[in-house]
Amino acid sequence: MSRAGSEAGGSSGGSGKRRVTLTRIAGELGVSAMTVSNAYNRPDRLSGALRERIFETANRLGYNGPDPVGRSLRRQRTDVVGVLYSNPLSYAFDDPAAVSFLRGLSTVTEEADLGLLLVPAAGGGPSGGRDPRAAAQAAVDGFVVYSMSDEEPLLTAALDRGLPTVVVDQPLKEGVPFVGVDDEAAAREAADHLLKLGHERLGVVSFALSPDGREGVANLGRQEGAAFRVSRSRLRGYRSALEDAGLPWPEVLVYECPGSTAALGYRAARTLLSSKRRPTAILSSSDQLALGVLVAVEELGLSVPEDLSVVGFDDVPQGASADPPLTTVRQDHDDKGSLAGRMLVSLLRGEDAPNPERLPTRLVIRDSTTPPR
Repeated sequence: MSRAGSEAGGSSGGSGKRRVTLTRIAGELGVSAMTVSNAYNRPDRLSGALRERIFETANRLGYNGPDPVGRSLRRQRTDVVGVLYSNPLSYAFDDPAAVSFLRGLSTVTEEADLGLLLVPAAGGGPSGGRDPRAAAQAAVDGFVVYSMSDEEPLLTAALDRGLPTVVVDQPLKEGVPFVGVDDEAAAREAADHLLKLGHERLGVVSFALSPDGREGVANLGRQEGAAFRVSRSRLRGYRSALEDAGLPWPEVLVYECPGSTAALGYRAARTLLSSKRRPTAILSSSDQLALGVLVAVEELGLSVPEDLSVVGFDDVPQGASADPPLTTVRQDHDDKGSLAGRMLVSLLRGEDAPNPERLPTRLVIRDSTTPPR
């Protein structure tokens, strides 16, 4: 049997039946096994009529095509892109921002005939394991790193493989193409909006500062030592705005959430609004967190924006349709995903990936903010 026939055998057609190989198909047609192999792997080398005869014969014999694992090994290519993701896999489908990002990314990879493999950093089990082997052993041609901590073991394992890689949002790694926004400037603009309205008592509902799953009020040391670049940058933006206005940052309560869900925003707001120095405005690191704040305010018998102004970040559709509609920082997650996809496809093709300026953000002012009473 030729090498092509032995390596590319397809389905046996059922237990007890003779194995269908490329050599057997070739014998039926009176051509070489390599010619049959070319029909599947190098179609440009055959005429359309010959390829059609080969496929018809293969179907009649019950051959389902080359084994995909063996085919990947021979080609040294999987045609799959790995997406490294900080949170449990379910977050990728629950978080509207993540859904939008993946939609933009998948639009580009589909056009390039590439598949996507989601590789979450945290498992869904009780231990929430973070096993770097998930990245070290992933059968992919390259990685898109989506919002991970500075020292994430999964990220280190991926970078050690030397595959084409693009980072989205965080972390910044020297020599690795990056897609993101100026989080510090965007956060500062959001805080400046509240300060111009006259607010002086602000609270913050923040993303995770470190990947240890901690939830609660974060002291200054934990804020400044945050392992997530986006969280550090947004807190820095909020802080610089307040300090420039003469307001002491240590008096601002920062509630850290180990994720981005309305339930976490709800718990954060209940804590902040029960403090002795109750804020008149809350800055949230995401719209999802801000939507939870709105629920908590209503349950406490307060109202937005009369008793509390709320600002989100992302501008997901649910924020615009909330009651009241949410003031927020807009960033285009679809664009972020599509740009990351185009950059990675360029790298996979051996081309120089564009390294663009930071993507734009814009403060969208709606009905959830007003001057304090």
